[in-house]
Amino acid sequence: MLSTDLYQFTMAAGYHAAQDGTNASFELFVRELPSSRNYLVTAGLEQALSVLAEWRYTRDEIQYLRSVPALRSAGPEFFDEYLPRLRFSGEVWAMAEGTPVFAGEPILRVTAPLEEAQLVETALLSTVLFQTSVASKAARVTDAAAGRPVMEFGGRRAHGVDAALFASRAAYLGGCSATSNVEAGYRFGIPVAGTMAHSWVMAHCDELTAFERDMALHGADSVLLIDTYNSVTAAQKIVSAGLRPAAVRIDSGDLARVSVAVRSIFDAGPLSSTRILVSGDLDEHRVAALVASGAPIDGFGVGTALSTSVDAPALGGVYKLVEILREGTVTPVAKRSLGKQTLPGRKQVWRVGESSTAVYDVVGLATETPPSGGVPLLECVMRDGRRTGSAPRLCELRAACTSTRLTIPESVRRLSAPGPYPVTFSAALVELARKNRVEVARSGAPRDIG
Repeated sequence: MLSTDLYQFTMAAGYHAAQDGTNASFELFVRELPSSRNYLVTAGLEQALSVLAEWRYTRDEIQYLRSVPALRSAGPEFFDEYLPRLRFSGEVWAMAEGTPVFAGEPILRVTAPLEEAQLVETALLSTVLFQTSVASKAARVTDAAAGRPVMEFGGRRAHGVDAALFASRAAYLGGCSATSNVEAGYRFGIPVAGTMAHSWVMAHCDELTAFERDMALHGADSVLLIDTYNSVTAAQKIVSAGLRPAAVRIDSGDLARVSVAVRSIFDAGPLSSTRILVSGDLDEHRVAALVASGAPIDGFGVGTALSTSVDAPALGGVYKLVEILREGTVTPVAKRSLGKQTLPGRKQVWRVGESSTAVYDVVGLATETPPSGGVPLLECVMRDGRRTGSAPRLCELRAACTSTRLTIPESVRRLSAPGPYPVTFSAALVELARKNRVEVARSGAPRDIG
């Protein structure tokens, strides 16, 4: 696994050379939520665990590392013995995929020999943060759709085929009903859906022939794209020809106005059972506006805005050292630099609720007594480098995400002027942070100048 930053290898080589048997705990969390997000939905854990379980270095990869100038000082044993045998041997605690999470709350914690915990940083961050950003966007879009199905159509705008694949996974986890990505359907069991392209219509001698040929191929399951030339005229042609498609899709124009006109034509046809689907540069705000307008729309296809999480494409996630264990002594540690302070110690997050509604979260030390009524969100998912249980099915994660998300107050989840959600820190954690500050000051460490 060379998908990491160079300094991870240089530090790992240094730690290995010391041979002091240090274990370390690192926590992955998001410092601050994007301005357009009031909460996030965790995703990517399954792929993160696969990265750890499959971690290997091939002979060719090790040979390449030998040639890297920055690693020339690493001893032969690092390349000949350590890297060939290296396997992840640590412990992972994590929130279940689909869990609503807030700023400052650990999503995942790794405890392992320091070299191992360091080397996996980049892979874990990129895996978890990307899928979390897309799943969070999907949750917003599906909430806006108010029960109408949302199909993910964004593969062609994703940042490469791998991003498209895992965006589809995250979107389905976050609430989408289907994807147009066939690879995602194959790999993850996600329902696949699609219609036709405008090129199908334009490739035929006329629009009606294109529709008739599609109906001949797909029968009652046919979904016709009707906006290549004029959606209203196309709807009239469908009725006049006696076609009975399952649905039509409108991809342009005033979607609310056009859907009303098409619905009127179909209902008089009669094609009252033919559904109207819409797409075309949609996001949660446009979807919400269409729903609020009362337009007779039965489902949405959302692409670019979803697969790229366009308004919040990157999360300010970090992976920070919080505790070291050396020669039997546990030492909590924290970063003190201005604006990037962290909290020391291994942590747990408890969600406290009433009547199936979350009221507030408490971030505290993993070793302390839970608050009354608090449900722990971090669970041990890997021990001694092996998973503690079988991987859950994606459809199960999706269902759990949908129900869990609804425990977060509607005031927090709404798109416009969302309310705050309280996240507090336990007295024990606050006290440990205070002691850490005092100890850092006593040691003579320089202070940042603000």
